[in-house]
Amino acid sequence: MELFRNIRLRIGNSLLRKKIERSKRKVSYPGISMVRKIGIVWDASLPQEFASLSRFFQKMHERNIDVTILGYFPGRNLPDQYTAIRYLSCIRREEIGFFYQPLSSEANSFISNNFDILIDINFRNLLPLKYITSLSGSPFKVGLYDAEKTDAPFDLMMELKTPVEIGTYLDETLHYLELINDGQVKQSKN
Repeated sequence: MELFRNIRLRIGNSLLRKKIERSKRKVSYPGISMVRKIGIVWDASLPQEFASLSRFFQKMHERNIDVTILGYFPGRNLPDQYTAIRYLSCIRREEIGFFYQPLSSEANSFISNNFDILIDINFRNLLPLKYITSLSGSPFKVGLYDAEKTDAPFDLMMELKTPVEIGTYLDETLHYLELINDGQVKQSKN
């Protein structure tokens, strides 16, 4: 069964690479003072991590920055704390295609939404979340540094001790985004 899963993952990664080659995105970062929308892609398999995301949402809300979180939950039924929250939507296993590409309208909407910053919290490198992050047209993407990943779609990579705690990761991300001067990071990426 594991062999079959690995073949599906290989094909899914190959299909994703082809889509990435056809997509174009301009990289820019206007500075944290100009940011109005942040998108977060999150591995929602550990419900206890949601408290850190809620704190980050509140911190950004105080700065008048809208935060939208798209999580991937591998189970059938979402935990109660994930339901009825306007800034969080989750895709589940049954909304994933045979080659692990997300098929839900929430995923498509998230991909087409050009957030000022996209923050990737996909520490286990799950293909459905990698798909969403890679195909997003957001002009600035932040993710975790991994020396083994040569195809990371990130413009800013954070290197932290493992295991990475989400609250620390978000605090460090915000810290470095504040350090980058307005307009300092501008380039075109094909």
